[in-house]
Amino acid sequence: MIAVMVRFQYDTEFNEAHLQQIAEGARSKFQGMPGLRSKAFTVDAARRQALNFYMWESEDAARKFFSPQMIDAVAKIYGVRPSIDYLKLATLVENPSSV
Repeated sequence: MIAVMVRFQYDTEFNEAHLQQIAEGARSKFQGMPGLRSKAFTVDAARRQALNFYMWESEDAARKFFSPQMIDAVAKIYGVRPSIDYLKLATLVENPSSV
């Protein structure tokens, strides 16, 4: 398993409500996606950034997803080009939902 951190850093034009709308609109695109264990959309208003965390079954699946074309498309949606870091996942703790 591999983790991927995608960071969108804003100097100007930071809009938390818009980032929330992007996340809500994109959620269904990731549900049931082959190879993707989970994805979290986050917003850090104090640092003027959006951070998206992915957990993939394999590095190959992650790298196939983040093609140059996908990165260009995401940059248009968010209005800023992301930085992408591939991280070794030491371990993962998943707790059952209490809902």
